[in-house]
Amino acid sequence: MKQFKFTISGNTYDVEIKQFDDNVARIEVNGTTYDVEVHLEKKKTKTPTIVRSELPKTGGEKIEKKETGSAIPVVAPLPGSIIEIFVKPGDIVKKGDKLLMMEAMKMENHVLAEKDGTVESVKVSAGDNVLQGDVLIEMV
Repeated sequence: MKQFKFTISGNTYDVEIKQFDDNVARIEVNGTTYDVEVHLEKKKTKTPTIVRSELPKTGGEKIEKKETGSAIPVVAPLPGSIIEIFVKPGDIVKKGDKLLMMEAMKMENHVLAEKDGTVESVKVSAGDNVLQGDVLIEMV
C-alpha cells in the first residue's frame, strides 16, 4: 500500500503498510510483519445532527386528489415580443389551437394549446416583450 522510512534513535526502518482495517494495521518493518493497533481520536463534527420528530400515524387513510380548477400556465418558449393574440378569457380551446403569435429570433412563432381547456386569463397584450418562461396565458 504505502511505504515509509522512519528513523528512531538513529536507526532507519523501512515500513510498508500492507492492510488497514478499522483500528488494526498490518505493517512490514524491515521484512518482519506486525499487526499494530492504532489509537485514533474521533473527530467531532461541526455539523449538528438534526433529529426529526415522528409524524402522527394516519391509520392508513388514503388521501384523494380533488380537481381544484387551478390554472395551467402557458409560458413563453423563447424570449421575444407578442405580435397577435388569438384568444380571450372564456374561450374554449382544443389541443393544438393557436393561442398567440410571437416574434422570437426574427421568426414568427405560434404558441399552441397543449391540451383542451378554457382560457382563464391572458397575461400579455400585443407589443409586450417577454422572457423565456414568462406566463402568457392561464387555462383551466
